[in-house]
Amino acid sequence: MQKNKLKQLWATGKPALNGWCSIGNPFTAEIMAAQGYDSVTIDIQHGALDYGDVLPMLQAMKASGATLMARVPWRDPGYIMKALDAGAMGIICPMVNTRAEAEEFVSYMRYPPHGQRSFGPTRAAVAMPGYGVAANDEVLALAMIETADGVANLEEIAATPGLDGIYVGPADLTLGTQEGRLPPGFDRQEPEMIALIKRIADVCKANGIKACLHCGTPEYAAQAIGWGYDLTTVGGDSRLLAGAAGASVAAWRKLNGRDGDAGDDGGMY
Repeated sequence: MQKNKLKQLWATGKPALNGWCSIGNPFTAEIMAAQGYDSVTIDIQHGALDYGDVLPMLQAMKASGATLMARVPWRDPGYIMKALDAGAMGIICPMVNTRAEAEEFVSYMRYPPHGQRSFGPTRAAVAMPGYGVAANDEVLALAMIETADGVANLEEIAATPGLDGIYVGPADLTLGTQEGRLPPGFDRQEPEMIALIKRIADVCKANGIKACLHCGTPEYAAQAIGWGYDLTTVGGDSRLLAGAAGASVAAWRKLNGRDGDAGDDGGMY
């Protein structure tokens, strides 16, 4: 069956750039995938989309050759297996707090005897001829560490057999570990958060798994690669669209003497 190009890239020692899709539209997904990302993730958890959008988005992105993944809403076998059956080659699972939860997640990713995934790769079998038990070696299981409990159990989670990596969402990681003292957001600058983000990368490396980080800018992502991260996500479709549109509007207003109009806030969020 089809090999996972992300795994092949990592085997050469190179870091990966991941795109992020939160808008439930095949054309938007196709545009994102055509930009040269190594992988693209569909955000089912927080994105404005559902499974009815996921399938055509995967179809639209197939020609790009990027490794296509999905972040599921929860550690739910139905969502995980259905996303895999649709053709996702990697699953990002949120809120993994213990070794037992990590083991449960991993078990949903792979067919027996290495897991409890149910067989029925409806689209995957069409999109990837020969798809079958060999998928056990190609799909990626990435657990999100986002809470104080997850951090406390970091070493045990990272040592889970079959887990391919840890994906860090800095917004929830900040909320989950700082007791409301710091606001959520990407590209953390606080020394305690940088130390925690670095520690996660070190633990991943010690356990032979991949460290992945969601970033807001290419500059911060490059810094994270220097800390030992193997994959970085930079922004996403909704933020990139808002940023480009906002910059265009701001430039027009400045050129036409309307940059000081009352009520103008740049349209950013």
